[in-house]
Amino acid sequence: MMSISKTFVIAASLLLGSAPAWAAPQIIAHRGGTGDAPENTLPAIGLALKNGADAVWVTVQLSKDGMPVLYRPSDLSALTPRKGPVSAYTAAELVNTDAGWAFGSGDQHPWRGKQVAIPTLAGVLTRFPDVTFYLDIKSPDAAPEVMAAALAKVLRDTHSLARIRVYSTDSRYLAALPPEVPRFESRDLTRTALANITMAHQCTLEASAADRWYGLELQRKVEVVEKYTLGEARSAATLVWDKEAVDCFRSRGKAHIVLFGVNSPQALQQATELGADGVLVDAPSQFAAAAH
Repeated sequence: MMSISKTFVIAASLLLGSAPAWAAPQIIAHRGGTGDAPENTLPAIGLALKNGADAVWVTVQLSKDGMPVLYRPSDLSALTPRKGPVSAYTAAELVNTDAGWAFGSGDQHPWRGKQVAIPTLAGVLTRFPDVTFYLDIKSPDAAPEVMAAALAKVLRDTHSLARIRVYSTDSRYLAALPPEVPRFESRDLTRTALANITMAHQCTLEASAADRWYGLELQRKVEVVEKYTLGEARSAATLVWDKEAVDCFRSRGKAHIVLFGVNSPQALQQATELGADGVLVDAPSQFAAAAH
């Protein structure tokens, strides 16, 4: 199990303490706190909240019997002793799957055999009724409309619509959601807008009176393709959130910005100075000193 780095926590505290009084972003436990405990599990979520996380980001797929469950990889063998996709097993079978199997390194697997299971989304929302959740759809073999219907049913049944927001790297899953389900703007839209700002200093976002939520890495490496008459050229580039980018997004309406991959005190300081609404962290234990 990852141990808490006292130096890391102290550094974060010192950085925040010496900075001007910016509003601190929401600390969001990525995959329930994948750096501290088996990801997307009840123990991880509980530990993240104990360590001061303001919200929890979890990954959702559909089981064989159409139940939204928490799991990220495309195959169960990545994190459990089972093999095959999540969709090959019922929710009841997944609840009896050891989701703590792979956590750790070498011969150290402290969560094996500790009854850490793949939970259903309904069970998680019921267990933590006052927690804000971000739901990341990663369902490699579920049709968008099927996932949307199953997800919406759970959210209605658990009265959770007011405390969740849905994200997906595949915009089809966002488009299929019923209107009442809160969601992020598509990743493609966010990335394209940031690319135009970073590379051409052009703010191409359309204005809107509605609240809009954007999520992307604090820094994102991309490949730029330039096409010519006789061929094309490819080069590496990095999309970076800076004041110009944030000002562009804020100028087009009520923009809420969540930055991914914030796993150092320096990154947290940068996100805070930019005025980010939230940051995804892998190990909430290392940000305990900065928690609200």
